[in-house]
Amino acid sequence: MYHFTALVSVLALMLYFYMGVRVAQARARFGVKAPAVTGNLDFERTYRVQANTLEWLPIFLPAMWLFAVYVSDGIAALIGLVWIAGRAMYMVSYAKAAEKRGPGFGVQALAASVLLAGALIAILWRMLHG
Repeated sequence: MYHFTALVSVLALMLYFYMGVRVAQARARFGVKAPAVTGNLDFERTYRVQANTLEWLPIFLPAMWLFAVYVSDGIAALIGLVWIAGRAMYMVSYAKAAEKRGPGFGVQALAASVLLAGALIAILWRMLHG
Protein backbone atom coordinates (compact mmCIF):
# COMPACT_ATOMS: atom_id res chain seq x y z
CA MET A 1 0.00 0.00 0.00
CA TYR A 2 1.16 3.50 -0.80
CA HIS A 3 -0.70 5.52 1.81
CA PHE A 4 1.95 8.22 2.23
CA THR A 5 2.28 8.85 -1.50
CA ALA A 6 -1.51 8.90 -1.86
CA LEU A 7 -1.78 11.46 0.94
CA VAL A 8 0.89 13.70 -0.60
CA SER A 9 -0.85 13.41 -3.99
CA VAL A 10 -4.06 14.70 -2.42
CA LEU A 11 -2.17 17.52 -0.68
CA ALA A 12 -0.56 18.54 -4.00
CA LEU A 13 -3.95 18.57 -5.71
CA MET A 14 -5.43 20.59 -2.85
CA LEU A 15 -2.66 23.17 -3.28
CA TYR A 16 -3.42 23.32 -7.00
CA PHE A 17 -7.14 23.73 -6.26
CA TYR A 18 -6.29 26.59 -3.88
CA MET A 19 -4.24 28.23 -6.62
CA GLY A 20 -7.27 28.03 -8.92
CA VAL A 21 -9.39 29.74 -6.26
CA ARG A 22 -6.74 32.47 -6.00
CA VAL A 23 -6.98 33.03 -9.76
CA ALA A 24 -10.78 33.40 -9.54
CA GLN A 25 -10.39 35.85 -6.65
CA ALA A 26 -7.73 37.80 -8.55
CA ARG A 27 -10.02 38.03 -11.59
CA ALA A 28 -12.66 39.69 -9.42
CA ARG A 29 -10.21 41.88 -7.52
CA PHE A 30 -8.40 43.20 -10.59
CA GLY A 31 -11.33 43.21 -13.04
CA VAL A 32 -9.86 40.69 -15.50
CA LYS A 33 -12.86 39.05 -17.16
CA ALA A 34 -12.59 35.54 -18.60
CA PRO A 35 -11.22 34.48 -20.99
CA ALA A 36 -8.61 37.26 -20.70
CA VAL A 37 -5.36 36.35 -18.96
CA THR A 38 -3.61 39.70 -19.35
CA GLY A 39 -4.24 43.29 -18.44
CA ASN A 40 -3.11 43.50 -14.83
CA LEU A 41 0.36 42.42 -13.68
CA ASP A 42 -0.82 41.32 -10.22
CA PHE A 43 -3.43 39.08 -11.84
CA GLU A 44 -0.96 37.77 -14.41
CA ARG A 45 1.48 36.65 -11.70
CA THR A 46 -1.32 34.86 -9.82
CA TYR A 47 -2.44 33.20 -13.06
CA ARG A 48 1.09 32.13 -13.99
CA VAL A 49 1.60 30.46 -10.59
CA GLN A 50 -1.47 28.32 -11.23
CA ALA A 51 -0.57 27.66 -14.87
CA ASN A 52 3.05 26.78 -14.08
CA THR A 53 1.92 24.39 -11.37
CA LEU A 54 -0.35 22.70 -13.90
CA GLU A 55 2.64 22.42 -16.25
CA TRP A 56 4.65 20.63 -13.53
CA LEU A 57 1.96 18.27 -12.20
CA PRO A 58 2.34 15.79 -15.12
CA ILE A 59 6.03 15.54 -14.30
CA PHE A 60 5.73 15.45 -10.52
CA LEU A 61 2.82 13.08 -9.89
CA PRO A 62 3.88 10.16 -12.12
CA ALA A 63 7.50 10.53 -10.99
CA MET A 64 6.47 10.43 -7.34
CA TRP A 65 4.27 7.36 -7.88
CA LEU A 66 6.93 5.50 -9.85
CA PHE A 67 9.47 6.34 -7.15
CA ALA A 68 7.04 5.03 -4.51
CA VAL A 69 6.48 1.77 -6.39
CA TYR A 70 10.11 1.10 -7.29
CA VAL A 71 11.96 2.68 -4.35
CA SER A 72 9.94 3.66 -1.27
CA ASP A 73 6.52 5.02 -0.40
CA GLY A 74 7.84 6.99 2.57
CA ILE A 75 10.79 8.55 0.76
CA ALA A 76 8.61 9.42 -2.25
CA ALA A 77 6.13 11.12 0.07
CA LEU A 78 8.86 13.09 1.86
CA ILE A 79 10.30 14.31 -1.43
CA GLY A 80 6.75 15.07 -2.53
CA LEU A 81 6.31 17.27 0.54
CA VAL A 82 9.47 19.14 -0.49
CA TRP A 83 7.90 19.66 -3.92
CA ILE A 84 4.74 21.04 -2.30
CA ALA A 85 6.82 23.35 -0.10
CA GLY A 86 8.68 24.57 -3.19
CA ARG A 87 5.41 25.25 -5.00
CA ALA A 88 4.07 27.14 -1.97
CA MET A 89 7.28 29.20 -1.83
CA TYR A 90 6.93 29.88 -5.55
CA MET A 91 3.30 30.97 -5.11
CA VAL A 92 4.05 33.40 -2.28
CA SER A 93 7.20 34.88 -3.79
CA TYR A 94 5.89 35.19 -7.36
CA ALA A 95 2.77 36.97 -6.09
CA LYS A 96 5.08 39.67 -4.67
CA ALA A 97 7.38 40.03 -7.67
CA ALA A 98 8.27 37.90 -10.70
CA GLU A 99 11.98 38.15 -9.98
CA LYS A 100 11.49 36.52 -6.55
CA ARG A 101 10.11 33.23 -7.92
CA GLY A 102 13.49 31.54 -8.43
CA PRO A 103 14.14 29.84 -5.07
CA GLY A 104 10.71 28.19 -4.87
CA PHE A 105 10.97 27.09 -8.47
CA GLY A 106 14.40 25.63 -7.81
CA VAL A 107 13.22 23.64 -4.78
CA GLN A 108 10.31 22.07 -6.64
CA ALA A 109 12.37 21.41 -9.78
CA LEU A 110 15.05 19.67 -7.71
CA ALA A 111 12.47 17.55 -5.88
CA ALA A 112 10.81 16.53 -9.16
CA SER A 113 14.21 15.75 -10.70
CA VAL A 114 15.17 13.51 -7.77
CA LEU A 115 11.89 11.64 -8.05
CA LEU A 116 12.22 11.25 -11.82
CA ALA A 117 15.87 10.19 -11.79
CA GLY A 118 15.34 7.90 -8.80
CA ALA A 119 12.42 6.17 -10.50
CA LEU A 120 14.35 5.75 -13.75
CA ILE A 121 17.40 4.30 -12.00
CA ALA A 122 15.28 1.93 -9.91
CA ILE A 123 13.31 0.72 -12.94
CA LEU A 124 16.47 0.10 -14.94
CA TRP A 125 18.11 -1.63 -11.96
CA ARG A 126 15.16 -4.01 -11.60
CA MET A 127 15.07 -4.69 -15.33
CA LEU A 128 18.77 -5.58 -15.36
CA HIS A 129 18.87 -7.43 -12.04
CA GLY A 130 15.29 -8.65 -11.99
